[in-house]
Amino acid sequence: MAGDQKAKGKKEQVKGKVKEAIGRATGNERMEAEGRAAQSKGDARQAKEKAKDVFKH
Repeated sequence: MAGDQKAKGKKEQVKGKVKEAIGRATGNERMEAEGRAAQSKGDARQAKEKAKDVFKH
């Protein structure tokens, strides 16, 4: 299950980076902000899963 959450976090990070890049390229500030938000959400999910792994061992 933890692997699924880690993968989901990574997917959110990548999706956010793409969205941010498209927003920046097109001058769409809202899309750029949404991309940064998605990256942050992915970062938080990754950090949570890493913390769980530390306490598991």
